Amino acid sequence: FSKSKSLRINYMSQQIIIAEQARIAALLTDDRVDELIVAQGHYQIGDIFLGTVENVLPGIDAAFINIGESDKNGFIHVSDLGPLRLKKGTFGITELLEPKQKVLVQVIKEPTGSKGPRLTGSISIPGKYMILQPYGQGVNISRKINTETERSRLKALGVLIKPPSTGLLFRTEAEKIKEELLIEDLEHLIQQWENILKVSEASHPPNLVKRDDDFSLKILRDHIKESTKSIIIDSKFSVARAKDFLKNYESDIDIKFHDNSLSQHILNEYEIKKTIQTALQPRVDLPSGGYIIIEPTEALTVIDVNSGSFTRSANSRQTVLWTNCEAAVEISRQMKLRNIGGVIVVDFIDMESRRDQFQLLEHFTSAIKDDSARPQIAQLTELGLVELTRKRQGQNIYELFGKKCSTCDGKGHVENILNQEISNLKIKNDENKFNQSDNLKSLDVDTPQSTDEQEKIINKELLNSKDLSKENSSYKKENDNDNLNQSNSKEKNIITVDLTNEEKIVFSQLGINPLIKLGKEYLTSNNFVRLKNSNEETEKTLDKKTKSKQIKKSSKSGEEKIQIKIEDKANSQDNSTNKINEVIFTEEKDEIEVTDDLKNARKKRRRSSASIE
Repeated sequence: FSKSKSLRINYMSQQIIIAEQARIAALLTDDRVDELIVAQGHYQIGDIFLGTVENVLPGIDAAFINIGESDKNGFIHVSDLGPLRLKKGTFGITELLEPKQKVLVQVIKEPTGSKGPRLTGSISIPGKYMILQPYGQGVNISRKINTETERSRLKALGVLIKPPSTGLLFRTEAEKIKEELLIEDLEHLIQQWENILKVSEASHPPNLVKRDDDFSLKILRDHIKESTKSIIIDSKFSVARAKDFLKNYESDIDIKFHDNSLSQHILNEYEIKKTIQTALQPRVDLPSGGYIIIEPTEALTVIDVNSGSFTRSANSRQTVLWTNCEAAVEISRQMKLRNIGGVIVVDFIDMESRRDQFQLLEHFTSAIKDDSARPQIAQLTELGLVELTRKRQGQNIYELFGKKCSTCDGKGHVENILNQEISNLKIKNDENKFNQSDNLKSLDVDTPQSTDEQEKIINKELLNSKDLSKENSSYKKENDNDNLNQSNSKEKNIITVDLTNEEKIVFSQLGINPLIKLGKEYLTSNNFVRLKNSNEETEKTLDKKTKSKQIKKSSKSGEEKIQIKIEDKANSQDNSTNKINEVIFTEEKDEIEVTDDLKNARKKRRRSSASIE
């Protein structure tokens, strides 16, 4: 399985898509995006700056260089100083660099996170077939050129044509290239270096001295391979430059122009935008049903392999091996696509067989060998973890196309629900307090109106009680007049006799006529007894009692009004409504008591008049 898979990896056709306006390029293998190249930001790899030394830190043998493009200063280590050393030998950085020193540096690593760009004093100028190193030494040849005769040819040519006190590196593309083309490329690189020296001498730091403005030529120079079949660019000028650049290549590479105005944008046409969106997600599905999870952290990147729904193999051993081999191929693709650098730890599915473990490592090694960042597998640990390192090359996909979450501040989780409920309760309490203060103000305005209404009701009750007493007195007078008229019509004489309570008891028990107290002559058929009764006094006392009750009740209601005012100001809105209901209830109770007293008084009068008759 591993051999067939590795053969399929090596002979896949490559396609290069270049969005010149967006400065984004994609390398497609069998119509799948395998790698992204983005040239954006203040600092790009290969830029040459003229800067000044800001700080020299002997504790870490490094210095910070002001190159002026942003607030972040460049970082340079003592091992990367190269020709910037003031003295030759093994000295500390304080003796090799000094503040405010003018230096010519090149960016070898783009800024990441809070760190500035990594700089070097050993400048290199890349060309089509070779790389010129003005402060280097000797002639070097790419390791991908395997034939011994070709390596010795290029080495001899390099010693003859290179300028003194410079270094020269032949690229893989220089294999089997004529000497005239190699010399022409070298002359072009020497001309660029002379222009860099002129600009650096005439300008003041900080200043950008050189940058590859032709994005398309940079992509073609660094990423064309034997498997490259077609190149598609969205700029006519870049298409013409690419054709001129590739005229000496023996392979037939098809160069096309994509017009964004007539069809979809080039990033949408070849699903580059969709690939970027999916690459920002942690989960990647495998063809057979398994999946991997990629989680970047500050120190390293963790990759976890899961079998998922893959169950097509005959036994569990084959299932695990197949899933791990598929994951190894996909991990090698995702490392290039996401530009993952630094330490990487892969947790493959556990395999008991030592043979299966070595087969997986062999398959993984063959999958990553074409990576230009040169990943190095360190070991397979006792826990079944594969540790490897990959060279950092610019910003990763998270830094280029992602941003920190404003809700969780990049932590990946938010506060607990309990904390949110507590904060919501605090907000509600503050709102209730504000509403209560407004309601208290409104109650202070409304309470005098309610007390005035209560006073009016009490005054009405007093007037009604007075009217009732007047009606009772007039009713009594009418009854007396009626009695007198009846006695006159029947010619009967009613004689009032004054008796004490004891005499009343004796006369009533013995059945004696009370007129005998006045004399026998009064004992006639026309004379009737009328006992002298203190009805008027009782009426007066009743009126006094009712008035005193009303006065007491009015005083009580007045006290209740004052208490209601105090309670309304102290309590909340809900309690205020209940207390208004209590006031109305007490008023109705007072009215019922007054009417009951009047009814009882009327009943007593009627009973006394009936007993007298």
